[in-house]
Amino acid sequence: MPRSPVAGLGVGAGWRPCIADELLSQTREGMRFSEVVAENVDPTRLPESLAAGLRSGLTVVPHGVTLGLAGGSTPDPARVDHLAALARATGSPLVSEHVAFVRAGDAGPDGDPLHADVLEAGHLVPAARTPDTLAILVDNVRAAQARLPVPLALENIAATLAWPETTMDEPDFLTALTEATGCFFLLDVANLHATASALGGDPREQLERMPLDHVAYVHVAGGLTDPDGVYWDTHAHDMVDDVLSLLTHVVDLLGPDGPPVLLERDTDVDPSVVRAELRRVRRAVDLASSVLP
Repeated sequence: MPRSPVAGLGVGAGWRPCIADELLSQTREGMRFSEVVAENVDPTRLPESLAAGLRSGLTVVPHGVTLGLAGGSTPDPARVDHLAALARATGSPLVSEHVAFVRAGDAGPDGDPLHADVLEAGHLVPAARTPDTLAILVDNVRAAQARLPVPLALENIAATLAWPETTMDEPDFLTALTEATGCFFLLDVANLHATASALGGDPREQLERMPLDHVAYVHVAGGLTDPDGVYWDTHAHDMVDDVLSLLTHVVDLLGPDGPPVLLERDTDVDPSVVRAELRRVRRAVDLASSVLP
């Protein structure tokens, strides 16, 4: 597997308009990596703050949320082309999406959404991990790859349900996917923790069986544990210690100069909060680096 095209870029944070000034400041202080939610950006009119970050040398990865690659329909060419255009506009060396489905049905031959039989989940829904689902996912990933000018990285999601048809665990499923398509893997340690909390299993044991040789970069995010002990990947709270411990273990396994780490924060976004959380991420990475031989 080729080395990650963003390897060695360190720790970054997701680009959000409300903290653009803070992220530009971080860029001037040495932050070299960020990510933008693709559906929120017009590739023909990049926000000036984002363009300023690119001019300063920031590497920005477009991150899609609506392709639904695990669904039964072929990926919408317009959605894939949007990712492609944004990769070109930002000069990104790769794009990313999720191993999930988000809708059922399509708009029909006339493309009229008002008369379409389409059900939008409004969320990233896990696929039933079966050989049949894997075959569909592989076909859809290959279709997307054929339209993209850069490599594609796919992310494990936070799953709070498992389909009764499932016959493969997540590490085996994702390994088979990456081997069949050659795609990169976007490892989200907060999602891994959330899935293990909801469905059971040892997240560290599962982490060690993930396709780590395919990792392009790593996500980390905050969450909340409810009274029933279930962890919710909210992207709106501080990171829990268990997630940071998983991050340290990832760096132990992949090395300090390996794939970069990106902090996601979607709501309750304040410059001081992001600054403090970035410090915690860097400490977790440094902790692993300090004990490596």
